[in-house]
Amino acid sequence: MPGPAHRMPLVLSMGEPAGIGPEIIVKAWQALRRDGPRFAVVGHAETLKALGSPVRSVLSVGDAEPVFSDALPVIDQPLSAPLVPGRPDIANAGAVADWIAMAVDRVLGGEASGLVTAPIAKAPLYAAGFRFPGHTEFIAELTADVPHPGTRGPVMMLTARDLRACLVTIHSAIRDVPELVTAERVIRVSRVVHEAMRRDFGIARPRLAMAALNPHAGEGGALGLEEIEILRPVAAALRAEGIAITDPLPADTMFHDEARATYDAAICLYHDQALIPVKTLDFWGGVNATLGLPIVRTSPDHGVGFDIAGQGIARPDSLIAAIRLADTMAAARAV
Repeated sequence: MPGPAHRMPLVLSMGEPAGIGPEIIVKAWQALRRDGPRFAVVGHAETLKALGSPVRSVLSVGDAEPVFSDALPVIDQPLSAPLVPGRPDIANAGAVADWIAMAVDRVLGGEASGLVTAPIAKAPLYAAGFRFPGHTEFIAELTADVPHPGTRGPVMMLTARDLRACLVTIHSAIRDVPELVTAERVIRVSRVVHEAMRRDFGIARPRLAMAALNPHAGEGGALGLEEIEILRPVAAALRAEGIAITDPLPADTMFHDEARATYDAAICLYHDQALIPVKTLDFWGGVNATLGLPIVRTSPDHGVGFDIAGQGIARPDSLIAAIRLADTMAAARAV
């Protein structure tokens, strides 16, 4: 196996073929072909070739290294139905899921240093019988039997520039969030984040900032009791374990430049509490990373873009950032 100075390339799953995934993969390869990070794609070679990119079929992720500067390396897997940009076909949903599973297997087998997933469309997957809410849960299931040193995720982290925002709840209605923000859940997420900052980012003594649920951190109980009854006791318990974490902080003062300099990751309690600051900092370059898994996994922080698929205008910024972050995380794990 290669040592820390020579990691294996990354592997990308192609995602929904009728979306912008194939286009941004080609654009990312064009941007990275000279200096890397190197990667191989698990997907449909003809779809990528039709976008004007030189494509080289390879059998393994390692085969990407000698060809990457000249052609996009693809582990070619067929589609079941003809492809029309912007129009997903349920018949191809099985291939989309298989590409993800195959890419995960390549990482688990040591053939790739990490996984980057292009966006998927959930509706055709669900219609075809896919039983997972999304990528994150599917990959967690695929790696469930693999040993992991530390607290098991998955935990979703969104990152842009110097902000790492980690979610306690994800796609939950606001009305359901207070019930879902339990002590057990906040403790588990905080442990996963603390361990990931050390393992995946090389931060010896991570500093975590916990966001409050209510305005003004509850205003001493006048605007809500969750800070008093749940979040402050949780923060105290985590500090007793040796995790450096703040008491719940008002979310409206956590994300400006000076505040971000005081912590390495933010524990956010619901979707928009994390996503709004991330997308405000860097709308095009945000990245979604999954923490607490035995493999490195990142993804662009956007969807399939059916409305612009096939038009040549999709921007690859977020995918390029996801590839670079996966490479950084893999390097940290290799030390």
